[in-house]
Amino acid sequence: MTGPAAWADATLAAILLAVDPDRLRGIVLRARPGPVRDRWLAWFRTLFPESVPFRRLPPGVGDERLLGGLDLAATLRAGRPVAERGVLAEADGGVLIVPMAERIPPPLAARLAAVLDRGEVVAERDGLALRHAARIALVLIDESAGEDERCPAALSERLALLADLTSVPLGEAALPDVNADTIARAQQRLRAVTVTDAAVEALCQTALALGIGSLRAPSLALSAARAAAALHGREEIGEEDLIAAGRLVLAPRATVLPAPTEEAEAPPDREPEDAAAPDRPPEGDDTEGLDPKALAEVVLTAAAAAVPPDLLSALAGAGPRRALGGGKAGAAKVSKLRGAPLAARPGLPRGGARLALLDTLRAAAPWQRLRQPAEAGGTRPHIAVRREDFRIRRYRERSETTTIFVVDASGSAALARLAEAKGAVELLLANCYVRRDRVALIAFRGRGAELLLPPTGSLVRARRLLAALPGGGGTPLAAGLEAAEALAEAVLRRGGTPVLVLLTDGRANVTLAGTGGREAAEAEALAAARRLAARRLAAVLIDTSTRPQAQAERVARAMGARYLPLPYADAAALSRAVKAVQPGQTPARAA
Repeated sequence: MTGPAAWADATLAAILLAVDPDRLRGIVLRARPGPVRDRWLAWFRTLFPESVPFRRLPPGVGDERLLGGLDLAATLRAGRPVAERGVLAEADGGVLIVPMAERIPPPLAARLAAVLDRGEVVAERDGLALRHAARIALVLIDESAGEDERCPAALSERLALLADLTSVPLGEAALPDVNADTIARAQQRLRAVTVTDAAVEALCQTALALGIGSLRAPSLALSAARAAAALHGREEIGEEDLIAAGRLVLAPRATVLPAPTEEAEAPPDREPEDAAAPDRPPEGDDTEGLDPKALAEVVLTAAAAAVPPDLLSALAGAGPRRALGGGKAGAAKVSKLRGAPLAARPGLPRGGARLALLDTLRAAAPWQRLRQPAEAGGTRPHIAVRREDFRIRRYRERSETTTIFVVDASGSAALARLAEAKGAVELLLANCYVRRDRVALIAFRGRGAELLLPPTGSLVRARRLLAALPGGGGTPLAAGLEAAEALAEAVLRRGGTPVLVLLTDGRANVTLAGTGGREAAEAEALAAARRLAARRLAAVLIDTSTRPQAQAERVARAMGARYLPLPYADAAALSRAVKAVQPGQTPARAA
């Protein structure tokens, strides 16, 4: 989609949301920081009266600010619990803007989804039972740079509109002549807009043809069509309104490209007088007299043409695309020192734990009247804090991922594959540098295994060590797996997340003792693979033989690893296989 078309859709989405925020619920706006996004947000604000609250969700917001809780200062002054509203309640009847929505953690996404469904905040915390109205519309700003980062599906599925400003230059971002008065007149006409069965059927058939499984999508599209009809002063949803709803609501959710029908491929077979029939409704008129099937074809054609270009390549292949939403999240752990803040928990500030002072005071405040009597002057000189009031800080820290390459360097046939392994490690290192991940390399040949590249993020050091990787000799597969297990255990002890990538043909012929014997070597290799499976490590086995080998597949099954035969894989294919099992992905395990 060109810049002017994308901007026109984004501004139309803003207008429709302003007309009916209660039913449309919000918009997912894909836009990087810049003047185009700032212009859209500033103009979007002008579509609402000044009295409508606009709030921006702070990054890393805690439950006390999000949902509300104990007003500590007021509680201490009054000597009784006093509640304060959170940002969701403050935005009641208005709009909540959420920047960096692709990084919303699942707990926050669940809370926002619950508020969208209920229209109120319901929480019990700090000894209070909170219930505040929170009828809000969301603007989720998706700043993701890649396809693997998206807003949580639980939220994007509930919001009707999706727009993309990434391809819009500032010179083409002309603002339409629409203001709050225009929106107010459209809102007055909204209740009078009627819906025909043909319009409902057209949207449902379009959603089905685009592979949209959510039942919310056609319902949201119908609300968008009603808002468009009200905007243009129509008393009934027209063809233009359905087309706009198909572009803004259904097209970005497409998971398959609709197959062309025979009717669409063949030229229309109509009588000349039919084309000029006076009773035929013109484009944009109501849909009462239109054939539902023909109307569905019109809406589907428009929606298919509006499918974003970055989805076309994904939809052109076989199989449905993954549903919108669900960004990548690496393995995480609870930390006492650093990371994204979590809710404080009862505990003592020892063993490196830090005292959450405000949370401790909040826990103690409701009990002050019972713990200490007021002095003659009616004041209390201090706050009585007891052991059970202590709260400690907690953080969610993303653990560092270490990708461990375990390379079969045995025999002359492995020499070509060693070159591919080197390329794969270098490609992955570039990705790991961005993700701040690490890479390690273990090679096994001859009578044992050797750690050639300890966990590192240094691209220069990695290339230097990879260049000296030798090849030839027997296949001590069990030794390689044991070395991988030892290194993975060391990574786990340091709080990291290991990912194993085993490149081998699976034909073990050297035992742990360094002696020959295929049967004994294979038995030891399978036993070592089962020990790795017991640790439930993310793993992939890449079969480097010229043909898929049963031995390699057996080892993959014993490891619980993804089996990937790549007889003619290049370095880029190997790198993609590794990324498929990194934290945040859901690789298919071997049966």
